[in-house]
Amino acid sequence: MQFVEWEPAYDAIRRDFGYDRGADRRARDVLGALVGSFDRERLAGLTGASVAIVGAAPSLSADLGRLDDVDQVVAAASAVPVLARAGIAVDLAVTDLDKTPETVRGLTEAGTPVAVHAHGDNIPLLEAQVPTFETTNVLPTTQVEPVPPVQNFGGFTDGDRGAFIADDLGAESLRFVGWAFEDPTVSPEKRRKLWWAARLLVWLERRRGERYAVLDGYRDRVDLPWLEGG
Repeated sequence: MQFVEWEPAYDAIRRDFGYDRGADRRARDVLGALVGSFDRERLAGLTGASVAIVGAAPSLSADLGRLDDVDQVVAAASAVPVLARAGIAVDLAVTDLDKTPETVRGLTEAGTPVAVHAHGDNIPLLEAQVPTFETTNVLPTTQVEPVPPVQNFGGFTDGDRGAFIADDLGAESLRFVGWAFEDPTVSPEKRRKLWWAARLLVWLERRRGERYAVLDGYRDRVDLPWLEGG
């Protein structure tokens, strides 16, 4: 996704949450100074593949059987411990470091690519944690204008950002496992973020000409305020 396409969605999210574009840019630059360029060819396995996009909803353990016939697994980092206990490896983890930085560190040390996201609220985490990672395995991402080596694929939460990365890298199909847009165990702010994830996946579904079962019951309830008539 080109930034010109993503920017209206980002602006809508920023207005809703009161995010500071300047702080997001500063976070992008902090992350960019901590890592080098990531070779996207390392994720070539996503191209033309069936890709599971794995979230960390309470249903994940019961849903693991749905991963048996996919080619690649892209997971929110907070879902990785559940997958690891079941002996399921991930091909790409996605995180903004708000949870389980030790999981991220272990993945990078094991050679697994991790998309680490920079935003205005996680600068201290970036500064404290990223230097402890094997940074050759870090794919740096941002939600503002990309400045190499930091890239912008679109997406807001770890889970939907994983879907946008898989889309950008040419995934043939996407399957959503371990997702819940209405999780009563999370904070009100997190519930708002999950609702934005639903909005963005409806947009992605339209762009790809697909229908994702995870959106059943939601696609007609969400608005896409950054799209005219959306």
